Amino acid sequence: MLWLRAGSSGTVHVTGGIPLAGRVVAASCRRPWLVLLLALALGAAALLHTTRNFAMTADTTELISPDLDWRRQRAAFSLAFPQYTDSILVVIDAATPEQAEAAAAMLAARLQVEPRHVRRAWLPEGGPFFERYGLLLLPLPEVQAVLERLIAAQAFLGPLAADPGLRGVLTTVSTMLEGIRRGDANLGEIRPVMTALAGAFEAAAEGRPAHFSWRRLMAGEPSKPGDARRFVLVQPVLDFGALEPGAAVSAAIRAAAQELGLQPTRGVTVRLTGAVPLADEEFATLAQDAVPMTTAMLLALLGILWLAVRSTRYVFAILATTLLGLVLTTGLGLLVIGRFNLISVAFIPLFVGLGIDFAIQVAVRSQAERRAHPQMEQALAAAGAGLGGSLALAAAAVAAGFFAFLPTSYVGVSELGAIAGLGMGIAFVMSLTVLPALLVLLRPKADRGAAPGSSLLEPAEAAVRRHRAWVLRAGGLAAIASVALLPWLRFDFDPLHLRNPQAESMATLADLLADPDRTPNTIDILAPSLAEADALARRTGALQEVSRAMTLSSFIPSEQTEKLVLVEDAAMLLGPTLEPGLRPPAPSDAELVQQLRKTARDLRDVTDAPDQPASAEAGRLAAALDQLAGGPASVRAAAEAAVTEPLTVLLQQVASLLRAGPVSREMLPPNLVADWITSDGRARILVFPRGKTDDNAHLRRFSEAVQSIAPAATGTPIIIREAGDSIVLAFLQASALSALSIAVLLGVALRRATDVVLAMLPMLLSGLLTLGSCVLLDEPLNFANIIALPLLLGMGVAFNIYFVSAWRAGENELVHASLMRAVVFSALTTATAFGALWISSHPGTASMGRLLMIALGWELAVTLLFRPALLAQLPAGGALVLRSDRAL
Repeated sequence: MLWLRAGSSGTVHVTGGIPLAGRVVAASCRRPWLVLLLALALGAAALLHTTRNFAMTADTTELISPDLDWRRQRAAFSLAFPQYTDSILVVIDAATPEQAEAAAAMLAARLQVEPRHVRRAWLPEGGPFFERYGLLLLPLPEVQAVLERLIAAQAFLGPLAADPGLRGVLTTVSTMLEGIRRGDANLGEIRPVMTALAGAFEAAAEGRPAHFSWRRLMAGEPSKPGDARRFVLVQPVLDFGALEPGAAVSAAIRAAAQELGLQPTRGVTVRLTGAVPLADEEFATLAQDAVPMTTAMLLALLGILWLAVRSTRYVFAILATTLLGLVLTTGLGLLVIGRFNLISVAFIPLFVGLGIDFAIQVAVRSQAERRAHPQMEQALAAAGAGLGGSLALAAAAVAAGFFAFLPTSYVGVSELGAIAGLGMGIAFVMSLTVLPALLVLLRPKADRGAAPGSSLLEPAEAAVRRHRAWVLRAGGLAAIASVALLPWLRFDFDPLHLRNPQAESMATLADLLADPDRTPNTIDILAPSLAEADALARRTGALQEVSRAMTLSSFIPSEQTEKLVLVEDAAMLLGPTLEPGLRPPAPSDAELVQQLRKTARDLRDVTDAPDQPASAEAGRLAAALDQLAGGPASVRAAAEAAVTEPLTVLLQQVASLLRAGPVSREMLPPNLVADWITSDGRARILVFPRGKTDDNAHLRRFSEAVQSIAPAATGTPIIIREAGDSIVLAFLQASALSALSIAVLLGVALRRATDVVLAMLPMLLSGLLTLGSCVLLDEPLNFANIIALPLLLGMGVAFNIYFVSAWRAGENELVHASLMRAVVFSALTTATAFGALWISSHPGTASMGRLLMIALGWELAVTLLFRPALLAQLPAGGALVLRSDRAL
């Protein structure tokens, strides 16, 4: 029995068999300043440790244990080929293929002189080797088709090679028109030339960026998606001391592109993607959302807390206690774990949501106790004595649920469990020490007329009592329906789906995923030697799910003899044409104007002839030439640049590929060899999927097929599949372990199997309802939102312990008691803490908020309806854990 005696100074003295919690609260009330100063000193130490040692990783691959086989296989590949780890892929999209190639070459060369930021920058699809021998890597029919088109364009290329400027282009057009007038051809045959030139010249005359592609023109077919896209692969120097390790490198790349004039206004777009930009932008997105989410959370918390306690001083005390506990938990978490990850950082809303529950319970109970104990010290001691046992049991059970994740391979949640579990202990201690000390110092006024609970809930309690059987049946049917829906519960563990799709790195990656030839969803295999790699590549390439498998040998052309014969024949015909000798001097602007007007007249003369096709295109080109002739010299210079710059690139490339010769292993560039062969002779195999490269089900079949031949294979499709399987297994293990540990803990504390069942049954129901709702709302579980499950477990355990303990203490009117008021507002504050996550622009964080709101909604429904029905009209025999308000 608890006895309270007030001293002459208003302090409280306790006598008799008061529980330990009551004595701790009473001691804190007697020495409030000492308690507060000690807490502030600990908080300052934790804050200092946090500011000096804060570290966070945004790498989703670090969320899984490195000891798993598939993680070790990835680590082995990364060690063999570090250039593909922590890299930046610069994606260059231009108006024309020639412009894209020139931009990529310039940027790669520029980045090579940035040793402070760049270890290496190279063109994975370009460079001198590919310019000279790239044609030989095509199948024989394609080589023949390309060379035939070049030979057919000999009459066209000759004048252009002799005079590679605007004058030469105009002269060539006039020569073609002369042939048409003689009847050797018709206007329709040069329709593509006229259309392309007219578009470029109109843009130049109007002051818009003018672009022209000789390659597309000579291809004789529409441009293909991605034909004007080139890549620069960058191995960066990262600053791991910064929150965004690659920010300085990315800034240097963008500055270099700006310096070289690679801008959208000039037809060139430079975008960054890859592991480094993805991780940096992930953190930037989270940091960007931090302020609005925190603001929304605090404003809503203030409002709900004030409704719960109707006292500004109580609200301040609760928030100050929670904030100080959060600082202590952050410092302790960094001390124990060393750094946060994208999931473990969720301990912040977890602590606010669950930790504040203890403070609300003490605050609301102390308000109710002041009806019998007017002195604040007495009311707080009585609240501590009455609630201490259930709070301790709840904190221990919630911590046990979190700690159950420690043995699993899901490091992200394992670290979250460790930090949140420690936080529950801190929150419990703070609610019995700092909160009472603050309330004693603040001296909030007692509201003697306030009811301990909410009178609005009294009709609901009466209805639950009258229809108890129907409520229980409805809960059972809802549980059965939820179990029936579980086979349709989706697990989406593709980490890309958790990223902000509007971020540049993610949007760029999405573009690449749609390109089957450049998809990052490939598989890498390490073989002991190149010979074994070639043999394994032939086996994997024969799989139905594989489009092709590449090794270093893929860069040694097949059928070289036949291809080189074709190249030599073309070189004999085109060589003299491409090397005309001495070129004429550049024309003056007046001479250009004269040539423009002459070519325009020639076009109009041809269109006047009867039955000529493509006369509209000829008229359009003539009008564009007249515009150039009548405009300032700057528009003519722009027109000349539009046609001559890509012409120079084309002529150089044609001359280079006509010099191709036999290719052997020894001729391959050292950098290319290093990208495929390690120094100890191991060889890389790169396997591409067939069909849809952005469909998880298809990629699962692809990865399983490849691993059936090469079990040690690695790559994005395998990582996604294995990560998903590892997470599912981790949660099954943790769920079983946490349920067992909580059941044992409750069994030891409550000492009756019936009470343990009553404590865990509502938690099971709310969990099933949450998962069933996910199926109906098409809300898949993912890397981020799956932490709703331990939160639901924690809240369910805590609330159930409160109610079962109160029921054992003789409380029969649970719905409108002070306990219900505390539980409802505790759930609302937790919903506020997590609901703020819903407004995030980060898909993973937003999905976390949605799922947690679903879970909390069902937890509140179970609290108001099912749990009171379960406890109503049952015998309350047995030993008491707590005494009711009336017994104090």
